[in-house]
Amino acid sequence: MMEELSLNILDIVQNSISANANLIEIEIVEDDVTNLLMIRVEDNGKGMDEDFLEKVQNPFVTTRTTRKVGLGISFLKEAAEMTGGALKITSKPNVGTEIISNFVKDHIDRQPLGNVAKTITTLVTLNPEIDFSLTYRVNSEQFNFTTCEVKEMLGEEVVISSPAVVSFLSEYLSQHIEKLVKERSK
Repeated sequence: MMEELSLNILDIVQNSISANANLIEIEIVEDDVTNLLMIRVEDNGKGMDEDFLEKVQNPFVTTRTTRKVGLGISFLKEAAEMTGGALKITSKPNVGTEIISNFVKDHIDRQPLGNVAKTITTLVTLNPEIDFSLTYRVNSEQFNFTTCEVKEMLGEEVVISSPAVVSFLSEYLSQHIEKLVKERSK
């Protein structure tokens, strides 16, 4: 089991990258009224057929050739179920995959969300050719981020993974996510 849910996001997104996705959407919802924490990762990768989709939650099923164990999805499923939540995967070949994990937000066994800004910054830095979007909602307030917009603003002269841009993105994401979370307590 991973220490923080943001590490699960990193692992699940790595699956999307391995599936040749060039657009990956990450959505996080914290809803105090319904006591829900939801994490959704959707990609436009190669998807899975029904046979593999039935098996994918088994930790001993993987597409990797370097090792015969794939723990990312099973860890996320276990983390969700420990709180009374659930994990749902939908996928279509040549269309993509969506993974939704729901957690009982205030459950004593729910892992901390972790540093989402750092996770997104890492993904963007290591995969500048992929477009990422983040929607982070806390109750009725929402923050949206997309690398498509950033790349458009930068133009072709500046690469999104350049040190100055990465530093800016890290600070930008951190500030907006912290502000969103702080608004909850008002």
